[in-house]
Amino acid sequence: MKRKPGSMLRPKKSTFMLLHQMLMMLRSCFLVFVVILWGCSPKLLPEISFAESPVPPPPDYSQLSNWAAHPDKEDPADRTPEGVTPEAQATAAVDVFFIHPTTFNSGQQWNADVRDAALNAATDNRAILHQPSVFNASCRVFVPRYRQMSLSGFRGQSAERQQYKQQALELAYSDVQAAFAYYLEHENHGRPFILAGHSQGALHGIHLLKEKVDGTELQDRLVAAYLPGWAFKPDAFAHIPPCESPGQTGCVMGWNTYLENTYPDAYETYYKGSLSTNPLNWRIDEQPAPKSLHRGMLMRNYKIIRPQKIRAQNHDGLLWINRPHPLWWSRRYHIGDINLFWVNIRENVALRVAAYLDQHKLEGE
Repeated sequence: MKRKPGSMLRPKKSTFMLLHQMLMMLRSCFLVFVVILWGCSPKLLPEISFAESPVPPPPDYSQLSNWAAHPDKEDPADRTPEGVTPEAQATAAVDVFFIHPTTFNSGQQWNADVRDAALNAATDNRAILHQPSVFNASCRVFVPRYRQMSLSGFRGQSAERQQYKQQALELAYSDVQAAFAYYLEHENHGRPFILAGHSQGALHGIHLLKEKVDGTELQDRLVAAYLPGWAFKPDAFAHIPPCESPGQTGCVMGWNTYLENTYPDAYETYYKGSLSTNPLNWRIDEQPAPKSLHRGMLMRNYKIIRPQKIRAQNHDGLLWINRPHPLWWSRRYHIGDINLFWVNIRENVALRVAAYLDQHKLEGE
């Protein structure tokens, strides 16, 4: 059969359809990843009051099973992708107490049960693998399980729901507080530490920093606090300043990542004026940081590191970046607050730890 003139220059219609289907499959896979990383659909709302919601028993932090990551157990926070500084918890002089983000979503109860094996597995293999592992080249890693508030609890603005939300967050924080107290009494032994968390974990970290560290003797042992994914003001703490340079210690960092030129709906009431630390240059001013400073983002397969893909600039409470990857079509990069800057954070942790140890060695001489 003879071909029509020019037929060799035009792909068949089925080829276009195949390419379109492949693109849609990739998009779907990415969206599924976004959902399963932090929980199920955020549209669910707890249909019961907080008083009617089941209250799981509090965790016993003397049991290793109630730690998602701990130096005395094998866990995903021990892993590292290829091509970065290796894990070195056995010789680390500093600890990190990390509070993981929301990984639970339910319309039937407000707070998670730490005995939920399926939830724990999902938390460990996603959030724990990708986030606190960034610290394991410089710190021993401690991550407690806690009765986190359901992701759906953040939705809904009625006064009644706000009351339930506050009660659920207080229950979650009571576990974080208990875990930190156990860590200090049984694990810390006077060592310097980093306090870190993301999203709901950052919220509890802010509370913990205010209540237990700011202005106390513990502040002298604080290397730094990394608390992205929750908005708070630069003067949120009476004695702990914002970090303004890469090697500063005893200070706090936070950022919320959005596509450049994007203003979220809650900008004026929530984000505007909040602390924004640029993880490429570790400044809090609006000095742009070019892609050449981007050391690498960690992809969802925990294998691929992509450097020099992101430029970043603080903008009055937001961290603005370019679109970092063809599949990242969102304008809000909340789930990537750590992954997008994974290598930069890892290297900065090492820098601040070294600066803290050098400073205190000199003070002790």
